[in-house]
Amino acid sequence: MKKTLTFLIGLALSQSVFAENLIQVYEQAKETNPDLRSSLAEKNKAYAAISGSRASLLPQVGLSASYGVTHGRRDTSGVKSKSGNLYQVAVSQSIFNFSNWKALDITKKQASIADIAYQYQGQTLILNTSVAYFNVLKALDALSFIDAQKNAIGRQLEQTRQQHQVGLVAITDVQNAQANYDLTVAQQVNALNELNNAIEDLRQVSGRFYSNLASVNTNTFKTESPEQISTLLRQSESSNLNLLTMKLNQDIAREQIKLSQAGHLPTANLDASTNLNKTDRYGNNVAAGAHSGKSYSGNNYVGVSVNLPIFSGGATVSKVEQAQQNYVSFSEKLESTNRGVINQVRSSYNNISSSISAIKAYQQAVVSAQSSLEATNSGYQVGTRTIVDVLNATTQLYSSKRNLSDAKYNYLTSLLQLKYAVGTLTANDLVYLNNMLGKEVSTLVTIK
Repeated sequence: MKKTLTFLIGLALSQSVFAENLIQVYEQAKETNPDLRSSLAEKNKAYAAISGSRASLLPQVGLSASYGVTHGRRDTSGVKSKSGNLYQVAVSQSIFNFSNWKALDITKKQASIADIAYQYQGQTLILNTSVAYFNVLKALDALSFIDAQKNAIGRQLEQTRQQHQVGLVAITDVQNAQANYDLTVAQQVNALNELNNAIEDLRQVSGRFYSNLASVNTNTFKTESPEQISTLLRQSESSNLNLLTMKLNQDIAREQIKLSQAGHLPTANLDASTNLNKTDRYGNNVAAGAHSGKSYSGNNYVGVSVNLPIFSGGATVSKVEQAQQNYVSFSEKLESTNRGVINQVRSSYNNISSSISAIKAYQQAVVSAQSSLEATNSGYQVGTRTIVDVLNATTQLYSSKRNLSDAKYNYLTSLLQLKYAVGTLTANDLVYLNNMLGKEVSTLVTIK
């Protein structure tokens, strides 16, 4: 799978050598995105915690030693001794401790949640990178259409002025054309600001500024209907990452009830130890002592200890009740998350269907608007239409072109949002979209 993905990404990169395409931008974002790095660190920390939780189930071994000097007083005045525990090795092994086993199970599930969170952050990065990328292209298209509209209206304004100078049209026609031209200039300023904001959004995701991006190739652009909504909903039940996380949280809440109930259960440990002590007495009166000179002592011990809690002031009962209420809370959150996932899947599905229909409708609208503008221009030349009609037809044409462009980008982002909602979004989906990209366009645009 990894080899296939590497090949597909390499193929996508080779298709656009001189422009930053979607795959390239994503790979750069993946390398530097701080949210993804932070999520990876949290995942590694969660898996490292498993070893710490498992430690309570493994043997505990300790080695100790001590050494000291004693000076006698009163009856033992003048007697001195050196004594020490040459070594003591103690081993303890838990035989039965239900709390430790449950704690280990909970830690493993928490690590799984951290793993899913990392996957979720990866899918989020794919979605955010793509949306930011297409928003830049959308803003570029919008600005180019407004610029073309301004140039068209500017030509009409100049033509109307010339006609007014020779007395062919009234001054009101010039004023109407001027008003439409000024309005388009204001729209151009807003469109440039939206482009700059879109570029900054892409910079935030990837950490880089891009002066050139691969644009959508209209020849390779195509739409495809998604799978049946019932199939997508079934997939989301087992693959939506938010839903999987909430299910694990519910499982952890269930395990925490058992962990709290373990406060009523006994614990048993196997203990073993061996030690060797040395004592060396000396001094003025040492000869009179019954225990003089050097002596050694030691012992070996093996035993089983059992602890049965009888009453802890109601603390265990309180913990159990809290854990039960926590389980109820997460069960309700699971239901809420499930409803949210269903809503996201259905909404994304509807957005794709709507975008496909809108693309077809706007394609026809552009053709109709172009024909309408040509007919209106002809009517204006023979005096059956006014300049207002021409300006309205011009605005309608470029408005339809912008709407068509927006519908195409909405379709592309809706495809990703649907897979994101289902939980199946991968870098392979970017390869599919990247194949629809073509020539490079510059993001360094200024108003003329």
